[in-house]
Amino acid sequence: MSEHGYESGRLNLPFVGICTFGKYPYIQDWDSIDADVAVLGAPYDFGCQWRAGARMGPRAIREASTLFSFGHAGAYDFEDDITYLDPSEVKIVDIGDADIVHTDTMQSHANIEYGVRKILAAGAVPVVMGGDHSVNIPCINAFDDHAPIHVVQIDAHLDFVDERHGVSFGHGNPMRRAAEKPYVTGLSQIGIRNVSSTARDGYIDARKMGSDIHSVRQFRKLGVDGMLARIPKGARYYLTIDIDAFDPSIAPGTGTPSHGGFLYYEVLELIDGLAQRGDIVGVDLVEVAPDYDMTGCTSTLAAQILMNTIGRMLYHR
Repeated sequence: MSEHGYESGRLNLPFVGICTFGKYPYIQDWDSIDADVAVLGAPYDFGCQWRAGARMGPRAIREASTLFSFGHAGAYDFEDDITYLDPSEVKIVDIGDADIVHTDTMQSHANIEYGVRKILAAGAVPVVMGGDHSVNIPCINAFDDHAPIHVVQIDAHLDFVDERHGVSFGHGNPMRRAAEKPYVTGLSQIGIRNVSSTARDGYIDARKMGSDIHSVRQFRKLGVDGMLARIPKGARYYLTIDIDAFDPSIAPGTGTPSHGGFLYYEVLELIDGLAQRGDIVGVDLVEVAPDYDMTGCTSTLAAQILMNTIGRMLYHR
């Protein structure tokens, strides 16, 4: 008899049932969250400067994640010889989406922040699926009573614009807004490359405000261990992943693709090392715009990296 766990419950194959994240239980009452990790959708994309469509990201990532629902016995990784996400040891729930009010940035952001605060109040780790990168702003806001945090950003763009044409809360602004928080101890900005939304003065400001900035090529010269050595050890990390950090050859479904990006294992090994180096206390993954990728591989990549992040984050605690 095998030990994959299918004998202990319904078969529940990926193409049947309801598409919650990873087919984990849906919790509608945000005052009744009882979990190690709670997944929240933030289907907001009014902060985009180029191609919109990331509002459909949470729905697409949820559907893709059913491929990795693993039956009833967790996920065995033969390379690590570890079973991650063992349901007897970890509890994960999907609490649905924050309410988005079309064209109203501040109320939509407030509703996202409310959801993250509810997760933190329940003692769970928030994992937020965007949406464009501006959804990171309310996520970071929610950590004011759960400080300090060090922000680790995996992204093609610096996102350190202060204000442009009166816009301070778009998807080019989140890392600037994070750096302004007294409880954010610093930023590690990894994967930055090519023409960015941030001008040279933004890079100067970022470094003055505590950012350590590395491109993909610089990351590869350092290696994973070298990059990790530059991130404060033993810290509380907030991890924000823009899907455009990955090369568009594997992640075309995004609003602002940038060639020269990461491959899957580079990011996975970095996240695995980060989970061992300190405590990942919050995660968001943003900018999946599924309509630009008819194959669905971008959504699958997003779901896979989130599942692996959650697994390693909980295992190494």
